[in-house]
Amino acid sequence: MNYKDKELIIFDFDGTLINSIPDLTLAINKMLSHYKLLPLTVEQVTPFVGNGAKPLVRRSLELSMQNKNISEVLLNDAFDIYFSAYKEDTCVDTFMYPGVLETLNDLDNKGYNMVICTNKPLDFIEPILDTLEIKQFFKDWIGENSLPQKKPNAAPLLHLVDTQGTSVEKSIMVGDSKNDILAAHNANMESIGLTYGYNYNENIADNNPTLVLDDFSELQNLF
Repeated sequence: MNYKDKELIIFDFDGTLINSIPDLTLAINKMLSHYKLLPLTVEQVTPFVGNGAKPLVRRSLELSMQNKNISEVLLNDAFDIYFSAYKEDTCVDTFMYPGVLETLNDLDNKGYNMVICTNKPLDFIEPILDTLEIKQFFKDWIGENSLPQKKPNAAPLLHLVDTQGTSVEKSIMVGDSKNDILAAHNANMESIGLTYGYNYNENIADNNPTLVLDDFSELQNLF
């Protein structure tokens, strides 16, 4: 199988290109500390990542407080604290997965248009791309607050297809989460699921991507 006829490769961000869990956990624990709550470990935070920032904050509060009835007032206040903390330390211990830099360079040299579609707030994307020095590879990026809908809705993928002047048939979604694969299904787009990401401790193959890969570098053989 190869995808050499594709024009646009849409990448997820967290869990696909980068591992940002250390910095997300740091920001979550700064928020929890404000309320004198016990901190969470990286392993505890990891399954909460993927649906956006506010669900991450809600789940972290619920676990630390052992309470499933978090008020909207508390949630909004905690979210503001978390957001500020993460803005201060957006890319301290965040790192690219093995093979990402080499593969992006290879795909760029081959002439593919590459974009990012993530459920991470838009404000955090460019600073991370700048710090990791990979911004030049991407034509565009959208976050959870770029459009009224976010993944697994098809709208973000279809928006990128449209703005990049191509078609669904000539595009493909690459991600580690069921949100990525379900968004691709909803857009009638082919998808590649990566096994090493977050995905709520679930098997990415269960969501039926077109292809499953264990290593990001394998993309070089497909495109």
